[in-house]
Amino acid sequence: MRTHAIIIAGGSGSRMGQDIPKQFINVYDKPVLIYTLESFQRHPDVDDIVVVCIDGWHDVVWAYAKQFGIDKLSQVVSGGASGQESIRNGVYALEGVAAPDDLAIIHDGIRPLVAPEVLADVVRVAAEKGNAVTSLPYNEQIFVVSEEDPSTTTQFIPRETLRRVSTPQAYRFDLLDGAYHEAFEREIGIYGSHYTNTMMVELGHTLHFAAGSDKNIKLTTKDDLEMFKAYLKQDEDTWLK
Repeated sequence: MRTHAIIIAGGSGSRMGQDIPKQFINVYDKPVLIYTLESFQRHPDVDDIVVVCIDGWHDVVWAYAKQFGIDKLSQVVSGGASGQESIRNGVYALEGVAAPDDLAIIHDGIRPLVAPEVLADVVRVAAEKGNAVTSLPYNEQIFVVSEEDPSTTTQFIPRETLRRVSTPQAYRFDLLDGAYHEAFEREIGIYGSHYTNTMMVELGHTLHFAAGSDKNIKLTTKDDLEMFKAYLKQDEDTWLK
């Protein structure tokens, strides 16, 4: 069994308010995407990497991979018009490459702080159960807005019944590939904010939780970028001690 990482880097990054896509913003002389790729490059459970990239930036990805020693990079493919189309393109790029019982990890290119233990657990659970979704407990109280008066509430959802999930997510390749073909043929779970995990649930699959980390932040806004820099500085200070 081999494990293939599909890194989604197809966004334009409009919410970051920068002139270039956020995955290519330099932080301490290194692009955000490279921080992400280095986590997969170093991890012994990952055999190769496919990057799904915004058009016009393919050569940049290859050049950065060469500069920073990302030799597990095997393909750079174009993203789609939506997040789900981009993931689909990455999955389809592995057809004829991945064996049915191989694993495919899907991860956001703008989550650069994925920890090795998180990757290890998502691979472990997916190898055993067929899929795995990184998750954490939900620590805030959740109340339901009243239909009669949206400024009030009379109902809450017990937080112990909730989990918040993110990437990385891992799936057995034959199940994942078949699910994307089915979803796009039936137009199920592919629009709006849908991701692989929500699509799989809508197609009737049971998902299995794997370990997560609060540090595994998604860089969407300038504040997120500053938090990422703070985490990097914190790690550097710890190493120096």
